[in-house]
Amino acid sequence: MQRIFNAYTYGEGPRARCWWDETCDLPKLCALKGDLTVDVAIVGGGFTGLSAALHLATQGVKVALLEAQDIGWGASGRNGGFCCLGGGIASDNELDAKYGRDARLAFRRAEKAAVLFVEETITKLGLDVDRHSGGETEFACRPKDMAALEKMAKRTHENYGVDPTVIEKSDLANLGMTGGPGFFGALSIPIGFGLNPRKLLAGLASAAMSAGARLFAHAPVQNITRKDQGHELKCPQGIVSAQQVIVATNGYSSEDVPDWLASRFMPVQSTVLVTQPLSDAELDAQGWTTDQMGYDSQNLLHYFRLMPDRRFLFGMRGALRSSAQAETQARQKTQADFRKMFPAWTNVEAPNMWSGMVSLARNKLPYVGEIPASKGIWTAMCYHGNGVAMGSYAGKLVADMVLGRATGECPEVMCKPLTKFPLGRARRILMPPVYAQLMLQDCF
Repeated sequence: MQRIFNAYTYGEGPRARCWWDETCDLPKLCALKGDLTVDVAIVGGGFTGLSAALHLATQGVKVALLEAQDIGWGASGRNGGFCCLGGGIASDNELDAKYGRDARLAFRRAEKAAVLFVEETITKLGLDVDRHSGGETEFACRPKDMAALEKMAKRTHENYGVDPTVIEKSDLANLGMTGGPGFFGALSIPIGFGLNPRKLLAGLASAAMSAGARLFAHAPVQNITRKDQGHELKCPQGIVSAQQVIVATNGYSSEDVPDWLASRFMPVQSTVLVTQPLSDAELDAQGWTTDQMGYDSQNLLHYFRLMPDRRFLFGMRGALRSSAQAETQARQKTQADFRKMFPAWTNVEAPNMWSGMVSLARNKLPYVGEIPASKGIWTAMCYHGNGVAMGSYAGKLVADMVLGRATGECPEVMCKPLTKFPLGRARRILMPPVYAQLMLQDCF
């Protein structure tokens, strides 16, 4: 497999001290031994792959899921646990200009449908995922950001069919939302909730296996080749033959499994910390007692939430390099920003810190569909850091496509194949100047 980062990125270093790993066990998976023939083979055991496996297996399809490490080893098992609106980062104006208002509204409906899909799945399977928060809140870091949030509020009903709440700066303290240098107000949209992503993964995996799907860990797919009317997926332990293939590796994709993926996604790092449980006195000292999940208005945003066990989760985007030294620097930067934003917790220990790769698309939107010129090979990917909801939903959407069911749920803009970034495997060098410009904008 060819990947654009070095081996450190895909090893245990970035994942070390991930809090979720301490919260629950994952179901034991089988080892792939020898050759196997199925209807559909799924590459990747995160939210997308597991959701697709569950959906297909419940329809009586013979499914094998092949995960290179363990279930949720990539971004699905190390994210912030925000089941929220998102999946793309194209603005309303960008969507309107490029695709039109109707296409924009269809995509916004899909964002909402993704959250509801996860909610319905949790309820149907009877999962305890440590759910909390009544929607999501964006906090204004500057007065001009508050003006932008007020404009966003006017479009929220059109986009999502719900009425948001504009929170003035003077009301934040009464709501238990007092951050560091101070926020200038906020906007709450009543869609979404926080959860433990590992518990959701465990529930999806168990349900998929109960439905008849076969899930294999430590079974990396080295290549996919066309064979007769189907495909052969080569793993170190054997070959899996399948009529249809779903590639669900997102930010941990390779450039050549299949070759079409080369240069069509941009993996970037997100770093997360989790504190020790906070006492009532510590919460009161900071003035943060809400269980509402939130993020700030910066371009390179911070996201945060007080979890049910009173640990505080804080994450941020921004790291561009990957090595042991770069990982240390990213974690130091995350700690520094956490302490700046929540100064009363400067001496609070954060024993758990880790990082993972989110995936961006050049058109700033997810893709769900068949890989062009590769009949029978499908993919769903590029959720722009919001894969809990959209990744799970995309797994169901791509499974329906494999089944030949035109449900009409997948919006037009998500069916447009990914285009290539310039510079091939060297495309990461495009990001530092972009990030530098975003950081400069965040300063004013």
